[in-house]
Parts: sequence; structure tokens; C-alpha cells
Amino acid sequence: MNIHEYKDKVRACWLGKNIGGSLGTPFECKRGVFDVDFYTHDYSKGALPNDDLDLQLVWLNAAEKYGKNLDSEILGEYWLSYIVADVSEYGMGKNNMEMGLLPPLSGWYNNPFRNSCGCFIRSELWACLAPGHPEIAVRYAYEDGIADHSEEGLYAEIFCAALQSAAFSESDIYTLLDIGVSYIPEGCLVAKAVTTAKDCFESGIDWKAARKRMMYEVPGSFAHALPGSAYMDEPIGPLGMNAPNNIGITILGLLYGKGNFSDSICIATGCGEDADCTAATLGALLGIINGTASIPKKWLDPIGDEIKTICVDLTKWETLDVPKTVTEFTDRICRLMPTFISEHIDLFNNNGPVISMEKGEGLKDKGVYKGRQGTDVNVRFTFRDKLKTQPFGVHRKSEPFDVTVDYINGISIKEGEPKKFGLKIENNIVKQQWLTVKWHLPEGWNMDPGAETCVNLSQRHGVTALTEVDYIMTPVQLQKGFYRIILEIKSNGRLSTMYLPITLVNGPDTRHWQGE
Repeated sequence: MNIHEYKDKVRACWLGKNIGGSLGTPFECKRGVFDVDFYTHDYSKGALPNDDLDLQLVWLNAAEKYGKNLDSEILGEYWLSYIVADVSEYGMGKNNMEMGLLPPLSGWYNNPFRNSCGCFIRSELWACLAPGHPEIAVRYAYEDGIADHSEEGLYAEIFCAALQSAAFSESDIYTLLDIGVSYIPEGCLVAKAVTTAKDCFESGIDWKAARKRMMYEVPGSFAHALPGSAYMDEPIGPLGMNAPNNIGITILGLLYGKGNFSDSICIATGCGEDADCTAATLGALLGIINGTASIPKKWLDPIGDEIKTICVDLTKWETLDVPKTVTEFTDRICRLMPTFISEHIDLFNNNGPVISMEKGEGLKDKGVYKGRQGTDVNVRFTFRDKLKTQPFGVHRKSEPFDVTVDYINGISIKEGEPKKFGLKIENNIVKQQWLTVKWHLPEGWNMDPGAETCVNLSQRHGVTALTEVDYIMTPVQLQKGFYRIILEIKSNGRLSTMYLPITLVNGPDTRHWQGE
């Protein structure tokens, strides 16, 4: 793909996002079927502000500063510094990070909204920074999502990031859906919602009947029907279980709209629920697939190029440069994109820079192989394997080794009860290493096999290796509500020392009121 076609698709992505969000916002939190064919807000004032888009303006600043080194901790700091929204999962994630919980624990702990819609609406930036390379886009979608989501909410963002990234290269809808689900766990509710949407479309029922079936097979809790309405019989899903249902609605709009921009976003909006999210996500996807020429003028003229924000602290202008237009946003993403996929860009092509992309099956999650070329010592890691480390696996990287601290069963501790941790340490260099692992514990606490131990990282015939070690901590004399301890890991004979904060809570697990 040449750079001009890429830029057109990026611009269409954000125009579609802005249009869909403005169309859907008046129908957000409404349960029912609505016949929609145009904006219902006062569009003389332009676009409606929408967190679906403006959160990504903040992530752009982080990506511009940190490039490929961007991770969940950096994005977490941007959350705490620049995002003013405290509702639902946003507030839960921020509250946990303020307590010292690192992602993915921050997105999971005491968060009944971890399966909601607030992170799949942030997927487009990662797709635009890794066009035609979903295997890269999903890595950053993961780092984004785990700050305030977990499980189904996280799978929804990964699915959307893979789908949208692949859409730069592939336009067949069924192929794109297969690519998206290849990156998420088989049998998860997001995958079920996608299958349900396909089954409905293939059965020949209309979109309104398909919406009804989706409500029953993948119930959500985002919206409630008005008393006495025809939709009172539809089941209410568990508190916060909203992402799968709304992903299903997005795919209904995609399939029943048959590639037509207007029909698609109107169907998604007409299904209600989290309508600004479904219509905005779908508008962005169609923009990527078909470019700016596919977006009718009737949708563009009332909205214009302006971006309005609702969740961003604009008083922090000294350190946060927020794009004010789709044009500016597009230009900055296009300048930044080579940083993220430099190995897939031919800068010296006779016709200008070209982005290399695969097609079809080549865009699915193939995994990566770690091993020595020319030998049979190869280990395959898929993205689904990475998902297995959440919500309890906190990951840190360094040059000589990477570490995942597995909290096993959460962060709660009780007087005298053993608490197990697992350390998974990957040797990043083709050389053996001795590590000193030291737990800085409160006085009197016990750690088995010891508060300070040595761990050997092996190396097999030119292949890096993974070492796993279990530690069992026994806390005593608990007199505080929470404890912060430090895990120190040093590679002997090397410069790097890793320090990982461990936050533990002395308290009962929390139950959340489900409502009526």
C-alpha cells in the first residue's frame, strides 16, 4: 500500500468515528429498536463530544513520546494525569492505579465494569499505527486495555484492533471477522457474539429480529427498557457485562449494512444499547475499508473537521498537545506510523514509500517462534498465550531478561495465610545468567524459599529459555489496610536492576450490588 492510500484510509477512519459517535450518542443507554436515517442532535453546532475518540488523543501523545516502548504503565500514568472521567471502568481503573495496583491488576480488581465497552472504543489508534499488521496492533491494544478492563472487555479491544488493522489490507467481511477472532480465546463471549451475528445474517432474518436474538443469546446490562415497552422481556446481563453484546451489535450493522456506510451506522444506532460506541466503531472500520470517497457528503457537511473532547483535561496544555481537527490527528498519526512498523516499510520504492502487508489467512494470529534457525528447537507463542497471563500477570521488560509476576489468585492477604506468587523469567540473551531475587518484606513476614535467593537462567543450544520459580509469602502482624513491598531482581555481572512494586490489600473481597 502506498503512503497516500494509507493516509486516506486513516482520515476516513476518524471521520467515520466522529460521524458514528455523533449519530449514536442520543441513543446511548436506550433499549429498543429505533428507525434512524440521520443525525437527531442539533448538528448546527457540529459534532458531539465523545470519549470514544478523545481518549485516543491522549494516547497519541504517549505514543509520540515513547514510540515502540509504550506500555501499560506509561498509559496508566497518562490516565492519571490527563483523563478527567471517573465513571464506571474508567474510575475503577484509575482508583486502583492510584492505590498502586499495576495493570493488569488495576483493570481487574474490584471492577465490576471490567467487561464493559470502554476499551474496545480505543482500538483505532493501534490499528492506524500498525496498518495491515494486526499482530502488532493487538500488542498495544493489550497494553491499553489492561489499565481499566479485563477478560471480555479486553478481548473486545483486541478483536477490534485486529479487525481494523487487517482492514487496511483485506476488505472481505467474513475474512476480517475470522482474523479478529483468531486473536481472542475460543469460546469467549465476544467470539460468541460475532458467531451469533453471522448466524443471524445467514439465516435470512431481518436486522431487528437479529438484534432481538442477540439480546437473548449474549445479554447485556448497558441499557434498560422503559416500563411497559415491548422490550421489557429481554434479559439483563450481569452488571458490567456489556462489551460482547455491543460487539455483536456492531457486527450486525456491518453485515446487514452490506458495505453501505449510511445503512450500516444507522442499523447499529437503531439497535440502541451503547449506540455511540457501536456506530463510532463501525464508522471507523468502514472508513478504513473503503476510504474517504465512501463517506457521503450528507454526513460530513454537518460535522466538519472539528474534534470536540469531553474526557480530556485541556488545562494541561503545557504537556499535552491535543489535536483539534481530524486533519491534524491524521497527519500526526501518519508521521508516527513508521516508528511502529519500520521493518515493514520500503522507503526507497521508485513510486514512493510502500507499506508491506499480507492478505487473508496471513493476517491471522500465527504466533511467533523463538528458537535457533536451522534446528528443531522451536517454541511457538500465540497472542492467546499472552492473554492467559491476565488478569494476575504483571509484566516488566529489561534488556537481559523479562519478568512476569503472577499473583496467582489476586492481591488480598490475610493474617498468617500463605500467599503464592509465580515468577516467569525469560532470558533475553543467548547466555546463561545468575539472578539475585530479593523481596523487601515487612518485619516478621516469611518468604519460602527465602526473602533473597539466586535463580539461574539457562540457555539451550543457542535458544533463550524460560525459567519459572514459585514463592510462598506468609504475612503476619497485619496492622494496615494495604502494604507496598518491592521485588528487586538483579542480573549478576550486568548493569540492570529491576524493581517491581507489589501492592497487597488486607481486606475482604467486595461484592457489588446488581440492581433489580
